[in-house]
Amino acid sequence: ELAYFYAPTVNSYKRYQAGSDFVPVHVAETKKRLLRTAGGNAKISLIAANTANIIHGGKSKKAKILGVRENRADDQFVRRNIITKGAVIQTELGDAKVTSRPGQHGVVNAVLLEKRK
Repeated sequence: ELAYFYAPTVNSYKRYQAGSDFVPVHVAETKKRLLRTAGGNAKISLIAANTANIIHGGKSKKAKILGVRENRADDQFVRRNIITKGAVIQTELGDAKVTSRPGQHGVVNAVLLEKRK
C-alpha cells in the first residue's frame, strides 16, 4: 500500500515572515514614521529628509540636502529626488555618498566625496 503525504499549505504565512515595502525617501521637509517590529520594539522610517550627517576626515557635520546627483539603484530616482543607500547627494558642503539606509535607519548618513568651492 502507498502512504499518502500531505504537504503543509503554502498560503499559511505568519506575520513575522512578512517583509516591508520600499519606502522612497524624498528630498523635502523631514518626515518620519514609527513602525512596530518584533518584540514590541520600534523602528523609525524616514519618508522625507532635508538634512544629512556628513562625515569628512573623522568629523561629522549636519548639512542641508540640495538634491540627488546620482543613484545607481535607478535612473528615475535622480529625477524624482529619491535617496537610497549608495546615492550621491548634493549638499551645502559638497557632493556626498549615502552610507545609511534611510528607509530602514531613519537618518541620512553620508561621506563627503568632494568639497564645494
